Amino acid sequence: QLQLVESGGGLVQPGGSLRLSCAASGFTLDYYAIGWFRQAPGKEREGVSCINSSDGITYYRDSVKGRFTISRDNANNTVYLQMSSLKPEDTAVYYCAAHQGPFGFRLCVSARGTEGMDYWGKGTLVTVSS
Repeated sequence: QLQLVESGGGLVQPGGSLRLSCAASGFTLDYYAIGWFRQAPGKEREGVSCINSSDGITYYRDSVKGRFTISRDNANNTVYLQMSSLKPEDTAVYYCAAHQGPFGFRLCVSARGTEGMDYWGKGTLVTVSS
């Protein structure tokens, strides 16, 4: 069974840090572009960050640049999202998603990525509040 499972969410104060993990089972992440997406209450899902499968090229939405870092550990079949200097507006359910093939990264960074990725996890809630 192909599955992505996110973990690491929780309640954190503004300015704090969290590291989200996305663990894959049933398939190998090596050949997949991986993205982190988020959906805040009452808002549409949006792309946060992506990492390419072959060369590790990364993408970040402007609002998280310099604060979030995406990385992958192929040996452990896991992708991480290190989040620092968190703000209340970062509050959302965070999802990881995977897409196979040479165009996976391009899809991930596009507007279509919010719905078009092959596999999705169920999400982990991040709440930034004092």
